[in-house]
Amino acid sequence: MNPIFLILIFAVATTVGYFIIKNVPSLLHTPLMSGMNALSGITILGAIAAVGLSVTAARQQDVLLGQILGGLAVVAATVNVVGGFGVTHRMLKMFDKKKKEDKQP
Repeated sequence: MNPIFLILIFAVATTVGYFIIKNVPSLLHTPLMSGMNALSGITILGAIAAVGLSVTAARQQDVLLGQILGGLAVVAATVNVVGGFGVTHRMLKMFDKKKKEDKQP
């Protein structure tokens, strides 16, 4: 596939994603974070697939570059998933404190 086409898809997806997230009301941020964590999990699978496909490259330089970029993508997506679940857990924990404070005499 043509790299210019892939860059164009990335740019359009980034722009559309920005405008969608920008217009989300604050009430929906926690469910949206959970959905984004699921999408980041899919990104991890895509990065692993990219590393696997780089092994089938014809030249040794392409293999090494694909493995490095794929490995970085796996690390970045994993950090995104862990951080997203941490933020979601923290936000949900804030709601639990309100319930506990209301029950105390």
